[in-house]
Amino acid sequence: MNGLPPLALYLHFPWCVRKCPYCDFNSHTLRGELPEAQYIEALLADVGGQAERAAGREVQSIFLGGGTPSLFTPDSLGRLFAGIRGLLALTPDAEVTLEANPATVERGRFAEYRDAGITRVSLGAQSFDAAALRALGRIHETSDVLRAAAELHAAGLANFNLDLMYGLPQQGVAGALADLTTALSLQPAHVSHYQLTLEPGTLFAARPPPLPDEDVAWSMQLECQGLLTAHGLVQYEVSAYARAGRQCRHNLNYWQFGDYLGAGAGAHGKVTHEGQGTGLRVERSTQPREPRRYLHAAPGGPPWSTVPGADLPFEFMMNALRLTEGFTEQLFQQRTGLAVTAARAQLERLAIQGLLGKQSGVWRATATGFRYLNDVVAQFLPDPKSQSRAGI
Repeated sequence: MNGLPPLALYLHFPWCVRKCPYCDFNSHTLRGELPEAQYIEALLADVGGQAERAAGREVQSIFLGGGTPSLFTPDSLGRLFAGIRGLLALTPDAEVTLEANPATVERGRFAEYRDAGITRVSLGAQSFDAAALRALGRIHETSDVLRAAAELHAAGLANFNLDLMYGLPQQGVAGALADLTTALSLQPAHVSHYQLTLEPGTLFAARPPPLPDEDVAWSMQLECQGLLTAHGLVQYEVSAYARAGRQCRHNLNYWQFGDYLGAGAGAHGKVTHEGQGTGLRVERSTQPREPRRYLHAAPGGPPWSTVPGADLPFEFMMNALRLTEGFTEQLFQQRTGLAVTAARAQLERLAIQGLLGKQSGVWRATATGFRYLNDVVAQFLPDPKSQSRAGI
């Protein structure tokens, strides 16, 4: 087991008070009473059905994502964590992150979430401008975020992230900087700072709001990066900035092509197995997306399928190239079981184009490569013709 990647656990909570018009995550507007106890039991059955795949391995982090996990009470999450500890081995310092909407956390409850086992919180601020919040369909007000941040510090949960968007409807560079200045005044340990994009299948994609043009959005990014750096938050991923030692361990595991079990409606999992003289075998799982289907599915965990070897370079690069530190050729070999020659031609071609650079066996995106990262990663998509010939 020593050669396998670190292991994490993702738990998905699919309900929101209201679906935001830009959101393409698996989230569903809550209609009626929250099936809290039933869903906790379903999660435990799900994790229990996957426990065999974690045998002999410790879970280093748990991430409660959504949807809005903070719709669930601290007592319910405490029961969930107690059950998980009976099914999986956790490292003593496991990072346990709760995504929270400022409007769904009652005053004083962060201390209760801490007592239930939460060690880190990701707070969905998005903006501090009232008009922008209305345009984004958010249900909270600026005062909710300010109060939530104060309560996090009071509860000893200073290791918290603020989600913040830029490139919002009618926003200029000054507005983006004003949002970030307010966010930094709350002393977060981590900031996720990302551009609003129009994702297929969302309300914004169907009825696009007036967004800043590409050049203005790029100016926002550069100006805000400078401000983040000046306040001691260092960029370590495309949209992630952290104080020293406060990088999100769970997300780092994704970006370094680590393993994770996924439980909950629409959750995905990835687990690596040591082969019998044939290298590594990578498996993926997907749960039903619709909450009612998930709740009525047979317990015992999701079905798993093997990732074709031809897909592994793309899957690895899609994650690892997001990191500012890039990746070593050794990590590519360890996490995919493939020789670097499987991606050598694309790496060298992108280096010639000035989109990637290599130094001492470490590959990373250049500044231009980061700006056009989707195009860079697409170069590693498997050739459909070669897959057909190989019978994949």
